[in-house]
Amino acid sequence: MITVLRTLFGEGFRIFFLSAGLFAVISIGLWLVWLGVHATGGMVTDMPFAAPPHLWHAHEMIFGYAGAALGGFFLTAVPSWTGTQAARHLFIVTASGLWLAGRLAIWWSGAIEPFIVAAIDLAFLPVLASKIATQLIKRPKPQNLLFLLLLTMAWSGNLLVHLEWSGIIDDGVWPGLRLGLLGTAAMIVVLGGRITPAFTRNAMTRAGIETDLPRSFKVLDAIGIATAVLLPLLIVFGARDTATAGFAILTGALQAARLAGWRSRWTLSQPILWSLHLGFAMLAAGYLALGLAFLDLVSEVAALHLLGIGAIGGMTLAVMSRAILGHVGKPLIAPRPIVLAYLLVAAAAILRAAGSIAGMDWYNTAMLISGGLWIAAFTLFVAVYLPVILEAHPRK
Repeated sequence: MITVLRTLFGEGFRIFFLSAGLFAVISIGLWLVWLGVHATGGMVTDMPFAAPPHLWHAHEMIFGYAGAALGGFFLTAVPSWTGTQAARHLFIVTASGLWLAGRLAIWWSGAIEPFIVAAIDLAFLPVLASKIATQLIKRPKPQNLLFLLLLTMAWSGNLLVHLEWSGIIDDGVWPGLRLGLLGTAAMIVVLGGRITPAFTRNAMTRAGIETDLPRSFKVLDAIGIATAVLLPLLIVFGARDTATAGFAILTGALQAARLAGWRSRWTLSQPILWSLHLGFAMLAAGYLALGLAFLDLVSEVAALHLLGIGAIGGMTLAVMSRAILGHVGKPLIAPRPIVLAYLLVAAAAILRAAGSIAGMDWYNTAMLISGGLWIAAFTLFVAVYLPVILEAHPRK
């Protein structure tokens, strides 16, 4: 048991990616139980958390699931970027404990003072950011330091939520949730825009291909990142809907233009690669849909779920499944159940968005099926990768 725990807390990706997978299953499972009871005419009125169930669901997917996935990624990737020593056992235990404490505090928030809930839930991201800041400062590249800004943006969204839940402000929950979601999406814009063409280029080079490789353009990348970073600020600070719509559509179009140069068709025989391209395509679609939502042409809920499920869920699943294999020294080939999981998450995003657009006749059915697809995807992820995560190997 001691050996298993030392392995689990030995590297950031192990405990955090496992936590993300388990939480993805448990949290949506609880959400579906609540939806199912109400869809069949029942009613659940006594919940342990203080927030309405739909706000608990939104908060925990943005700051719970995504927080764990980002924690595992940054604790694993930043030492590689900077050549610094990876976090040791004590820090990983502490950081993962803070993340878990936040989830428990939110779950039992109906019986805990709001200020205490806020203090517990807001503790994780600053600790994570302070750790990676000490590593990034060793090699302070602007494109990496940008992640600290985006983490601050996501944390600020959570702060706004808690300020309303604590009774300090009147309108913090919805701006905060949007800031958290779109701040996280902006991290996908930066990170996905870096690794997707790079991993594809590397694979093509290994295959002996020397021409027509994926292309990235610095100006296009810079503008695409800038618009993604500024968009949530426009929403939070109440810019006009038409201006926000134009900005969101521009952001989506720029991501689509970036993706167009990355040779997506070549990756179709390699799921470990096309899953990244699919996640980025969902990102572009989500931004475009969000722009249309601000013009009252589609449902904003549909747009936000394309971003949340398709882009953030799809890209984090793709990155986690690849990173685990790479860091334990296994071939970068997605197991067949994981290939199915990639498709299930994409289907969940499309179905959830379609349900919001179709109207109430299909809304509950679409939510239940979409949630089931999500649970199936992450159940496969946990089942396949749990033995790999617990497999000891020398720390690099």
